[in-house]
Amino acid sequence: MTTPDILILGSGMGGATLAAALAPSGKNIVILERGDFLKDSPQARDPAAVFGGYFSPGETWYDANGGTFTPNNYYHPGGNSKFYGAVLMRYRAEDFSPLKHMGGTAPGWPMSYDEFEPDYQAAEEMYEVRGALGEDPTEPHHSRPYAFPPVPHEPDMIDLCNRLKAQGLHPGALPVGVDIDLWLKGGPLTFDGFPNTRGGKSDAETIGLAQALKHPNVTLITKAKVTKLIAAGGRVTGVEYEQDGATQTISAPLVCLCMGAVKSAAMLLASANADHPTGLANASDQVGRNFMNHNITAVLGFSPFRRNRSIYEKTIQMNDWYLTGGPNGEPLGNVQMLGRITGEIMAAESGLPLPISRWLADHSVHMMTMSEDLPNPDSRVTLRDGNIVLQWQRSNWEAHAALNAKLKATLKKAGWPLVLTKTFEKRTPSHQCGTARMGHDPATSVVNPFCRSHDLENLFIVDASVLPTSAAANPSLTVAALALRTARHILQS
Repeated sequence: MTTPDILILGSGMGGATLAAALAPSGKNIVILERGDFLKDSPQARDPAAVFGGYFSPGETWYDANGGTFTPNNYYHPGGNSKFYGAVLMRYRAEDFSPLKHMGGTAPGWPMSYDEFEPDYQAAEEMYEVRGALGEDPTEPHHSRPYAFPPVPHEPDMIDLCNRLKAQGLHPGALPVGVDIDLWLKGGPLTFDGFPNTRGGKSDAETIGLAQALKHPNVTLITKAKVTKLIAAGGRVTGVEYEQDGATQTISAPLVCLCMGAVKSAAMLLASANADHPTGLANASDQVGRNFMNHNITAVLGFSPFRRNRSIYEKTIQMNDWYLTGGPNGEPLGNVQMLGRITGEIMAAESGLPLPISRWLADHSVHMMTMSEDLPNPDSRVTLRDGNIVLQWQRSNWEAHAALNAKLKATLKKAGWPLVLTKTFEKRTPSHQCGTARMGHDPATSVVNPFCRSHDLENLFIVDASVLPTSAAANPSLTVAALALRTARHILQS
Protein backbone atom coordinates (compact mmCIF):
# COMPACT_ATOMS: atom_id res chain seq x y z
CA MET A 1 0.00 0.00 0.00
CA THR A 2 1.26 3.48 -0.81
CA THR A 3 1.62 5.89 2.08
CA PRO A 4 -1.70 7.73 2.50
CA ASP A 5 -1.97 11.48 3.01
CA ILE A 6 -4.35 11.05 5.93
CA LEU A 7 -4.81 8.09 8.25
CA ILE A 8 -8.06 7.87 10.24
CA LEU A 9 -8.26 5.45 13.16
CA GLY A 10 -11.87 4.47 13.77
CA SER A 11 -15.04 4.89 11.74
CA GLY A 12 -17.58 6.01 14.32
CA MET A 13 -19.33 9.36 14.22
CA GLY A 14 -16.07 11.32 14.39
CA GLY A 15 -13.96 9.26 11.99
CA ALA A 16 -16.65 8.61 9.39
CA THR A 17 -17.82 12.23 9.28
CA LEU A 18 -14.23 13.44 9.06
CA ALA A 19 -13.55 11.05 6.17
CA ALA A 20 -16.66 12.22 4.32
CA ALA A 21 -15.67 15.86 4.67
CA LEU A 22 -12.05 15.26 3.59
CA ALA A 23 -12.82 12.89 0.73
CA PRO A 24 -13.69 15.49 -1.96
CA SER A 25 -10.18 16.98 -1.58
CA GLY A 26 -8.71 14.06 -3.52
CA LYS A 27 -6.24 13.31 -0.74
CA ASN A 28 -5.38 9.64 -0.26
CA ILE A 29 -7.27 8.62 2.89
CA VAL A 30 -7.05 5.29 4.71
CA ILE A 31 -9.45 4.37 7.51
CA LEU A 32 -8.55 1.60 9.95
CA GLU A 33 -11.57 -0.02 11.61
CA ARG A 34 -11.23 -2.69 14.28
CA GLY A 35 -14.45 -4.48 13.41
CA ASP A 36 -16.19 -5.78 10.32
CA PHE A 37 -19.48 -4.70 8.76
CA LEU A 38 -22.52 -5.48 10.87
CA LYS A 39 -24.53 -8.03 8.92
CA ASP A 40 -28.26 -8.51 9.10
CA SER A 41 -29.55 -11.50 11.04
CA PRO A 42 -32.71 -12.65 12.83
CA GLN A 43 -31.09 -11.50 16.08
CA ALA A 44 -31.00 -7.89 14.84
CA ARG A 45 -34.72 -7.57 15.59
CA ASP A 46 -34.85 -9.96 18.54
CA PRO A 47 -35.11 -8.01 21.82
CA ALA A 48 -33.78 -10.92 23.85
CA ALA A 49 -30.69 -11.08 21.65
CA VAL A 50 -30.10 -7.33 21.41
CA PHE A 51 -30.57 -6.64 25.12
CA GLY A 52 -29.12 -9.96 26.21
CA GLY A 53 -25.64 -9.23 24.84
CA TYR A 54 -25.70 -11.13 21.53
CA PHE A 55 -23.96 -8.27 19.70
CA SER A 56 -21.54 -7.41 22.51
CA PRO A 57 -17.86 -8.06 21.71
CA GLY A 58 -17.54 -9.38 25.25
CA GLU A 59 -14.77 -6.99 26.20
CA THR A 60 -13.74 -6.69 29.86
CA TRP A 61 -13.01 -3.38 31.54
CA TYR A 62 -12.07 -2.81 35.17
CA ASP A 63 -13.33 -0.36 37.75
CA ALA A 64 -11.27 1.45 40.37
CA ASN A 65 -11.86 -1.30 42.92
CA GLY A 66 -10.62 -4.09 40.68
CA GLY A 67 -14.08 -5.29 39.71
CA THR A 68 -14.89 -6.07 36.10
CA PHE A 69 -17.76 -5.26 33.76
CA THR A 70 -18.63 -5.74 30.11
CA PRO A 71 -19.25 -2.35 28.47
CA ASN A 72 -21.77 -1.69 25.72
CA ASN A 73 -19.02 -0.72 23.29
CA TYR A 74 -19.24 -1.94 19.70
CA TYR A 75 -16.68 -2.39 16.94
CA HIS A 76 -18.07 -2.14 13.42
CA PRO A 77 -17.87 0.39 10.59
CA GLY A 78 -20.09 3.08 12.11
CA GLY A 79 -19.02 2.27 15.66
CA ASN A 80 -21.49 2.69 18.49
CA SER A 81 -23.80 4.68 16.23
CA LYS A 82 -24.95 1.38 14.68
CA PHE A 83 -26.90 0.85 17.90
CA TYR A 84 -27.67 4.42 18.94
CA GLY A 85 -31.07 5.99 19.45
CA ALA A 86 -30.35 8.38 16.54
CA VAL A 87 -30.92 11.50 18.67
CA LEU A 88 -29.04 14.32 16.97
CA MET A 89 -29.50 17.24 19.35
CA ARG A 90 -27.60 20.49 19.62
CA TYR A 91 -26.14 21.71 22.86
CA ARG A 92 -27.96 24.82 24.05
CA ALA A 93 -26.15 28.13 23.42
CA GLU A 94 -25.65 28.55 27.17
CA ASP A 95 -23.65 25.31 27.31
CA PHE A 96 -20.75 26.98 25.50
CA SER A 97 -20.17 29.44 28.38
CA PRO A 98 -19.44 28.68 32.04
CA LEU A 99 -22.68 27.50 33.63
CA LYS A 100 -23.30 27.03 37.33
CA HIS A 101 -24.95 23.74 38.32
CA MET A 102 -26.00 22.31 41.66
CA GLY A 103 -22.88 20.13 41.65
CA GLY A 104 -20.38 22.71 40.40
CA THR A 105 -19.67 24.90 37.39
CA ALA A 106 -19.30 23.61 33.84
CA PRO A 107 -16.28 25.40 32.33
CA GLY A 108 -17.71 26.20 28.90
CA TRP A 109 -15.96 25.84 25.54
CA PRO A 110 -13.07 27.64 23.83
CA MET A 111 -15.55 28.88 21.24
CA SER A 112 -19.04 30.34 21.26
CA TYR A 113 -22.23 28.70 20.07
CA ASP A 114 -22.49 31.28 17.27
CA GLU A 115 -19.02 30.32 16.02
CA PHE A 116 -19.96 26.64 16.04
CA GLU A 117 -23.51 26.99 14.70
CA PRO A 118 -22.68 26.62 10.98
CA ASP A 119 -21.11 23.25 11.73
CA TYR A 120 -24.19 22.15 13.65
CA GLN A 121 -26.29 23.19 10.68
CA ALA A 122 -24.09 21.29 8.23
CA ALA A 123 -24.09 18.19 10.42
CA GLU A 124 -27.89 18.23 10.72
CA GLU A 125 -28.25 18.44 6.97
CA MET A 126 -25.64 15.76 6.35
CA TYR A 127 -27.30 13.31 8.77
CA GLU A 128 -30.81 14.15 7.54
CA VAL A 129 -32.12 15.11 10.95
CA ARG A 130 -35.88 15.23 11.40
CA GLY A 131 -36.99 18.04 13.70
CA ALA A 132 -39.07 21.17 14.24
CA LEU A 133 -38.29 24.68 15.42
CA GLY A 134 -40.51 26.89 17.55
CA GLU A 135 -41.61 24.28 20.11
CA ASP A 136 -38.73 24.46 22.59
CA PRO A 137 -38.03 27.74 24.43
CA THR A 138 -34.38 26.69 25.01
CA GLU A 139 -33.69 25.89 21.34
CA PRO A 140 -30.66 27.90 20.17
CA HIS A 141 -30.50 29.86 16.94
CA HIS A 142 -30.58 27.79 13.72
CA SER A 143 -29.34 29.40 10.53
CA ARG A 144 -31.82 27.29 8.54
CA PRO A 145 -34.89 25.20 9.40
CA TYR A 146 -34.64 21.43 9.61
CA ALA A 147 -34.55 19.95 6.12
CA PHE A 148 -36.97 17.19 7.09
CA PRO A 149 -40.18 17.30 9.15
CA PRO A 150 -40.14 15.53 12.52
CA VAL A 151 -40.89 11.85 12.90
CA PRO A 152 -44.63 11.86 13.67
CA HIS A 153 -45.84 11.28 17.19
CA GLU A 154 -47.95 8.14 17.53
CA PRO A 155 -51.48 8.65 18.92
CA ASP A 156 -50.60 7.70 22.50
CA MET A 157 -47.63 10.06 22.35
CA ILE A 158 -49.90 12.88 21.16
CA ASP A 159 -52.00 12.19 24.24
CA LEU A 160 -48.88 12.35 26.44
CA CYS A 161 -47.90 15.67 24.84
CA ASN A 162 -51.33 17.11 25.49
CA ARG A 163 -51.22 16.05 29.15
CA LEU A 164 -47.80 17.66 29.57
CA LYS A 165 -48.91 20.86 27.84
CA ALA A 166 -51.91 21.01 30.18
CA GLN A 167 -49.38 21.50 32.99
CA GLY A 168 -47.75 24.44 31.20
CA LEU A 169 -44.81 22.43 29.86
CA HIS A 170 -43.35 22.47 26.36
CA PRO A 171 -42.95 18.97 24.94
CA GLY A 172 -41.79 18.97 21.35
CA ALA A 173 -40.24 16.95 18.59
CA LEU A 174 -37.05 15.10 19.45
CA PRO A 175 -34.50 15.68 16.65
CA VAL A 176 -33.63 12.26 15.25
CA GLY A 177 -31.90 10.86 12.20
CA VAL A 178 -34.54 8.29 11.27
CA ASP A 179 -36.50 7.59 8.11
CA ILE A 180 -39.30 5.97 10.08
CA ASP A 181 -41.06 4.41 7.10
CA LEU A 182 -37.87 2.69 5.97
CA TRP A 183 -37.04 1.62 9.52
CA LEU A 184 -40.44 0.03 10.09
CA LYS A 185 -40.11 -1.99 6.88
CA GLY A 186 -37.48 -3.95 8.81
CA GLY A 187 -39.94 -4.82 11.58
CA PRO A 188 -42.36 -3.10 13.99
CA LEU A 189 -39.85 -2.21 16.68
CA THR A 190 -38.28 0.96 18.04
CA PHE A 191 -35.00 2.17 16.59
CA ASP A 192 -33.54 2.92 20.03
CA GLY A 193 -30.83 0.38 20.85
CA PHE A 194 -31.49 -1.91 17.91
CA PRO A 195 -28.75 -2.38 15.29
CA ASN A 196 -29.20 -0.62 12.00
CA THR A 197 -28.90 -3.60 9.61
CA ARG A 198 -31.97 -3.03 7.43
CA GLY A 199 -31.78 0.71 6.88
CA GLY A 200 -33.68 3.63 8.33
CA LYS A 201 -31.22 5.18 10.77
CA SER A 202 -28.72 7.88 9.80
CA ASP A 203 -25.67 6.42 11.46
CA ALA A 204 -21.95 6.93 10.87
CA GLU A 205 -21.80 4.05 8.39
CA THR A 206 -24.94 4.71 6.35
CA ILE A 207 -24.19 8.45 6.05
CA GLY A 208 -20.59 9.42 6.81
CA LEU A 209 -18.76 6.30 5.69
CA ALA A 210 -21.04 5.75 2.71
CA GLN A 211 -20.33 9.27 1.46
CA ALA A 212 -16.59 8.87 1.99
CA LEU A 213 -16.36 5.54 0.18
CA LYS A 214 -17.97 6.96 -2.95
CA HIS A 215 -14.58 8.55 -3.56
CA PRO A 216 -11.86 6.30 -5.06
CA ASN A 217 -9.20 8.04 -2.94
CA VAL A 218 -10.72 6.60 0.29
CA THR A 219 -9.86 3.09 1.49
CA LEU A 220 -11.44 1.32 4.46
CA ILE A 221 -9.47 -1.50 6.08
CA THR A 222 -11.67 -3.61 8.37
CA LYS A 223 -10.67 -6.08 11.07
CA ALA A 224 -7.64 -3.88 11.75
CA LYS A 225 -7.10 -3.53 15.50
CA VAL A 226 -4.82 -0.59 16.25
CA THR A 227 -2.40 -1.47 19.04
CA LYS A 228 0.08 1.40 19.19
CA LEU A 229 0.95 4.84 17.90
CA ILE A 230 4.64 5.44 17.26
CA ALA A 231 5.96 8.95 17.84
CA ALA A 232 9.30 10.71 17.50
CA GLY A 233 10.41 14.30 16.99
CA GLY A 234 7.04 15.77 17.94
CA ARG A 235 5.14 13.76 15.32
CA VAL A 236 3.29 10.47 14.99
CA THR A 237 5.53 8.48 12.67
CA GLY A 238 3.62 5.22 12.47
CA VAL A 239 0.61 3.21 13.56
CA GLU A 240 0.79 -0.46 14.45
CA TYR A 241 -2.25 -2.65 13.92
CA GLU A 242 -3.11 -6.32 13.95
CA GLN A 243 -4.99 -7.98 11.12
CA ASP A 244 -5.45 -11.69 10.52
CA GLY A 245 -2.88 -12.55 13.17
CA ALA A 246 -0.13 -10.35 11.71
CA THR A 247 1.21 -7.04 12.98
CA GLN A 248 1.57 -4.31 10.39
CA THR A 249 2.72 -0.71 10.46
CA ILE A 250 1.36 2.16 8.42
CA SER A 251 2.31 5.84 8.40
CA ALA A 252 0.89 9.08 7.07
CA PRO A 253 1.75 12.79 7.24
CA LEU A 254 -1.52 13.32 9.13
CA VAL A 255 -3.03 10.94 11.70
CA CYS A 256 -6.55 11.33 13.10
CA LEU A 257 -7.44 9.36 16.23
CA CYS A 258 -11.21 8.70 16.30
CA MET A 259 -11.69 5.63 18.51
CA GLY A 260 -14.08 7.09 21.10
CA ALA A 261 -13.48 8.76 24.46
CA VAL A 262 -12.38 5.64 26.33
CA LYS A 263 -10.46 3.91 23.55
CA SER A 264 -8.68 7.02 22.24
CA ALA A 265 -7.43 7.86 25.74
CA ALA A 266 -6.36 4.27 26.30
CA MET A 267 -4.48 4.22 22.99
CA LEU A 268 -2.55 7.39 23.83
CA LEU A 269 -1.63 5.99 27.24
CA ALA A 270 -0.64 2.61 25.79
CA SER A 271 1.66 4.33 23.28
CA ALA A 272 3.99 5.82 25.90
CA ASN A 273 7.67 5.87 24.99
CA ALA A 274 10.92 7.34 26.30
CA ASP A 275 10.06 10.81 24.98
CA HIS A 276 6.46 10.57 26.21
CA PRO A 277 6.66 8.44 29.39
CA THR A 278 3.09 9.21 30.53
CA GLY A 279 1.53 8.64 27.12
CA LEU A 280 1.33 10.46 23.83
CA ALA A 281 -0.18 13.96 23.68
CA ASN A 282 -0.06 13.99 27.48
CA ALA A 283 2.35 16.73 28.51
CA SER A 284 -0.62 18.31 30.30
CA ASP A 285 -1.37 15.09 32.23
CA GLN A 286 -4.96 15.44 31.02
CA VAL A 287 -5.21 12.36 28.78
CA GLY A 288 -7.76 10.03 30.30
CA ARG A 289 -8.95 12.59 32.83
CA ASN A 290 -12.33 14.39 32.96
CA PHE A 291 -14.32 11.35 31.80
CA MET A 292 -18.02 12.21 31.58
CA ASN A 293 -20.98 9.96 30.80
CA HIS A 294 -24.18 11.80 31.81
CA ASN A 295 -26.49 10.94 34.64
CA ILE A 296 -29.31 9.03 32.92
CA THR A 297 -32.37 7.39 34.45
CA ALA A 298 -35.14 5.42 32.78
CA VAL A 299 -38.48 6.71 34.10
CA LEU A 300 -41.60 4.61 33.52
CA GLY A 301 -45.03 6.01 34.25
CA PHE A 302 -47.47 3.16 34.91
CA SER A 303 -51.27 3.04 34.95
CA PRO A 304 -53.40 -0.12 34.93
CA PHE A 305 -56.14 1.88 33.20
CA ARG A 306 -54.09 3.22 30.29
CA ARG A 307 -52.65 1.27 27.33
CA ASN A 308 -49.55 2.21 25.36
CA ARG A 309 -50.09 1.08 21.76
CA SER A 310 -47.05 2.83 20.30
CA ILE A 311 -44.38 1.01 18.29
CA TYR A 312 -41.35 3.30 18.35
CA GLU A 313 -42.30 5.99 20.91
CA LYS A 314 -39.03 7.96 20.81
CA THR A 315 -40.26 11.27 19.36
CA ILE A 316 -40.68 13.65 22.32
CA GLN A 317 -38.24 15.80 24.24
CA MET A 318 -38.85 18.40 26.94
CA ASN A 319 -36.34 21.01 28.06
CA ASP A 320 -38.36 23.10 30.51
CA TRP A 321 -35.82 22.17 33.20
CA TYR A 322 -32.73 22.18 30.99
CA LEU A 323 -31.56 25.66 32.04
CA THR A 324 -33.46 26.08 35.29
CA GLY A 325 -35.53 24.22 37.87
CA GLY A 326 -33.08 23.83 40.74
CA PRO A 327 -33.68 25.43 44.14
CA ASN A 328 -31.74 28.52 43.08
CA GLY A 329 -32.60 28.32 39.40
CA GLU A 330 -29.81 25.89 38.50
CA PRO A 331 -30.05 23.73 35.36
CA LEU A 332 -31.44 20.21 35.80
CA GLY A 333 -31.37 18.61 32.37
CA ASN A 334 -33.21 17.09 29.44
CA VAL A 335 -36.23 14.77 29.34
CA GLN A 336 -36.83 12.58 26.30
CA MET A 337 -38.60 9.39 25.39
CA LEU A 338 -36.87 6.06 25.50
CA GLY A 339 -37.56 3.82 22.58
CA ARG A 340 -40.67 1.71 23.11
CA ILE A 341 -39.97 -0.84 25.84
CA THR A 342 -41.75 -4.06 25.01
CA GLY A 343 -42.39 -6.94 27.34
CA GLU A 344 -39.51 -8.83 25.74
CA ILE A 345 -37.12 -5.92 26.37
CA MET A 346 -38.30 -5.51 29.94
CA ALA A 347 -37.92 -9.23 30.59
CA ALA A 348 -34.39 -9.22 29.15
CA GLU A 349 -33.41 -6.21 31.25
CA SER A 350 -35.20 -7.04 34.50
CA GLY A 351 -35.49 -10.82 34.65
CA LEU A 352 -39.24 -10.59 35.28
CA PRO A 353 -41.47 -13.30 33.79
CA LEU A 354 -42.52 -12.41 30.26
CA PRO A 355 -46.30 -12.20 30.93
CA ILE A 356 -45.72 -9.72 33.78
CA SER A 357 -43.22 -7.74 31.71
CA ARG A 358 -45.63 -7.52 28.78
CA TRP A 359 -48.44 -6.25 30.98
CA LEU A 360 -46.23 -3.64 32.64
CA ALA A 361 -44.73 -2.49 29.33
CA ASP A 362 -48.13 -2.17 27.67
CA HIS A 363 -49.50 -0.07 30.54
CA SER A 364 -46.66 2.43 30.84
CA VAL A 365 -44.91 5.26 29.05
CA HIS A 366 -41.14 5.07 28.81
CA MET A 367 -39.04 8.19 29.34
CA MET A 368 -35.54 9.09 30.40
CA THR A 369 -33.93 11.97 32.25
CA MET A 370 -30.43 13.19 31.42
CA SER A 371 -28.38 15.59 33.50
CA GLU A 372 -24.93 17.04 32.94
CA ASP A 373 -21.94 15.15 34.28
CA LEU A 374 -19.30 17.74 35.17
CA PRO A 375 -15.61 17.32 34.29
CA ASN A 376 -13.52 15.99 37.16
CA PRO A 377 -9.82 15.19 36.72
CA ASP A 378 -10.17 12.22 39.05
CA SER A 379 -12.89 10.67 36.89
CA ARG A 380 -10.63 8.99 34.42
CA VAL A 381 -9.45 6.24 32.12
CA THR A 382 -6.19 4.52 33.05
CA LEU A 383 -4.42 1.29 32.16
CA ARG A 384 -3.48 -1.59 34.47
CA ASP A 385 -1.37 -4.34 32.90
CA GLY A 386 -2.63 -3.19 29.53
CA ASN A 387 -6.29 -3.38 30.59
CA ILE A 388 -8.71 -0.44 30.61
CA VAL A 389 -9.65 0.86 34.04
CA LEU A 390 -12.62 3.23 34.11
CA GLN A 391 -12.82 5.26 37.32
CA TRP A 392 -16.10 7.09 36.80
CA GLN A 393 -17.04 9.44 39.62
CA ARG A 394 -20.57 10.72 39.10
CA SER A 395 -21.11 14.43 39.60
CA ASN A 396 -24.07 16.78 39.81
CA TRP A 397 -26.26 14.01 41.20
CA GLU A 398 -28.34 16.49 43.20
CA ALA A 399 -29.57 18.05 39.96
CA HIS A 400 -30.39 14.66 38.49
CA ALA A 401 -32.37 13.66 41.59
CA ALA A 402 -34.29 16.93 41.36
CA LEU A 403 -35.01 16.33 37.66
CA ASN A 404 -36.29 12.84 38.41
CA ALA A 405 -38.52 14.20 41.16
CA LYS A 406 -40.03 16.80 38.82
CA LEU A 407 -40.75 14.26 36.11
CA LYS A 408 -42.24 11.80 38.60
CA ALA A 409 -44.63 14.45 39.94
CA THR A 410 -45.51 15.50 36.38
CA LEU A 411 -46.32 11.95 35.27
CA LYS A 412 -48.44 11.27 38.33
CA LYS A 413 -50.41 14.46 37.71
CA ALA A 414 -50.77 13.49 34.04
CA GLY A 415 -52.46 10.19 34.90
CA TRP A 416 -49.73 7.63 35.56
CA PRO A 417 -49.98 7.05 39.35
CA LEU A 418 -47.01 4.69 39.70
CA VAL A 419 -43.60 5.84 38.50
CA LEU A 420 -40.65 3.45 38.40
CA THR A 421 -37.02 4.46 37.82
CA LYS A 422 -33.76 2.73 36.95
CA THR A 423 -30.48 4.63 36.66
CA PHE A 424 -28.02 3.64 33.93
CA GLU A 425 -24.76 2.24 35.28
CA LYS A 426 -21.18 2.42 34.05
CA ARG A 427 -21.55 -0.55 31.72
CA THR A 428 -23.54 1.76 29.43
CA PRO A 429 -20.91 4.31 28.30
CA SER A 430 -22.94 5.29 25.25
CA HIS A 431 -22.50 9.01 25.99
CA GLN A 432 -18.81 8.76 26.93
CA CYS A 433 -16.89 12.01 26.50
CA GLY A 434 -13.98 14.01 27.91
CA THR A 435 -10.54 12.34 28.38
CA ALA A 436 -8.71 14.51 25.79
CA ARG A 437 -10.25 17.87 26.49
CA MET A 438 -10.15 20.78 24.06
CA GLY A 439 -8.73 24.15 25.05
CA HIS A 440 -6.38 27.00 24.22
CA ASP A 441 -3.88 26.30 27.02
CA PRO A 442 -1.51 23.35 26.42
CA ALA A 443 -0.98 23.11 30.18
CA THR A 444 -4.62 22.24 30.86
CA SER A 445 -5.86 20.64 27.64
CA VAL A 446 -4.90 17.95 25.13
CA VAL A 447 -6.01 19.47 21.80
CA ASN A 448 -6.57 22.98 20.51
CA PRO A 449 -10.00 24.25 19.38
CA PHE A 450 -9.48 22.58 15.99
CA CYS A 451 -8.77 19.20 17.62
CA ARG A 452 -5.03 19.23 16.86
CA SER A 453 -2.78 17.82 19.61
CA HIS A 454 -0.79 20.48 21.45
CA ASP A 455 2.16 18.07 21.67
CA LEU A 456 2.23 16.24 18.32
CA GLU A 457 1.92 18.49 15.29
CA ASN A 458 0.41 15.90 12.93
CA LEU A 459 -2.06 14.29 15.35
CA PHE A 460 -5.75 15.24 15.44
CA ILE A 461 -8.19 13.69 17.91
CA VAL A 462 -11.71 13.81 16.50
CA ASP A 463 -14.29 12.09 18.68
CA ALA A 464 -16.16 12.73 21.93
CA SER A 465 -12.95 12.61 23.95
CA VAL A 466 -12.27 16.27 23.10
CA LEU A 467 -15.59 17.58 24.45
CA PRO A 468 -14.81 19.93 27.35
CA THR A 469 -18.32 19.50 28.77
CA SER A 470 -21.07 16.92 28.42
CA ALA A 471 -24.00 19.36 28.62
CA ALA A 472 -27.29 17.44 28.96
CA ALA A 473 -27.59 16.49 25.30
CA ASN A 474 -26.83 13.33 23.34
CA PRO A 475 -23.29 13.92 21.96
CA SER A 476 -23.50 12.47 18.43
CA LEU A 477 -24.42 15.64 16.54
CA THR A 478 -21.79 17.66 18.39
CA VAL A 479 -19.12 15.08 17.46
CA ALA A 480 -20.21 15.18 13.81
CA ALA A 481 -20.15 18.99 13.81
CA LEU A 482 -16.65 19.00 15.33
CA ALA A 483 -15.49 16.57 12.64
CA LEU A 484 -16.77 18.89 9.90
CA ARG A 485 -15.06 21.84 11.56
CA THR A 486 -11.79 19.95 11.90
CA ALA A 487 -11.90 18.77 8.28
CA ARG A 488 -12.35 22.34 7.08
CA HIS A 489 -9.39 23.43 9.17
CA ILE A 490 -7.19 20.60 7.83
CA LEU A 491 -8.02 21.48 4.23
CA GLN A 492 -7.40 25.19 4.81
CA SER A 493 -4.08 24.68 6.61
